[in-house]
Amino acid sequence: MTKLPNSRPAKAAEKIRSKASVKPSQRKFIRISPRKQVTIPQSFYEQLGFTDEAECILQDGALVIRPVQDTKDGYFDDQILSDLIREGLGGEELLTAFRARRAKVRPAVRALIAEADEISAGRKKGASLKDVFPEFD
Repeated sequence: MTKLPNSRPAKAAEKIRSKASVKPSQRKFIRISPRKQVTIPQSFYEQLGFTDEAECILQDGALVIRPVQDTKDGYFDDQILSDLIREGLGGEELLTAFRARRAKVRPAVRALIAEADEISAGRKKGASLKDVFPEFD
């Protein structure tokens, strides 16, 4: 590892390094590109099970980047299972149908967010209150 020059930022970095609870073998220093992008080291990527999405959290003065937690994907699990059981599915058929429907949740949420972004930016017309609740006309 290259030694940082003797400066205030270097001393602060050294202080942080000395207090870090992460083993040196599990810590890597990475560069930030001019476009504010970072590359997750391959070993971390594989070890933590990253896919095509990460969660970025500002916590106690630190930036935490971690794989998206399965709990977010499981948010609608109860509703999906209830629907499938009401439809009379069971056993392997239930499991197959559950996996298929669960896989559709995240893309549907992404589409809703993208549509909301378009509406809020004025590029798309949204529904009015009257459109949604005609009984309150």
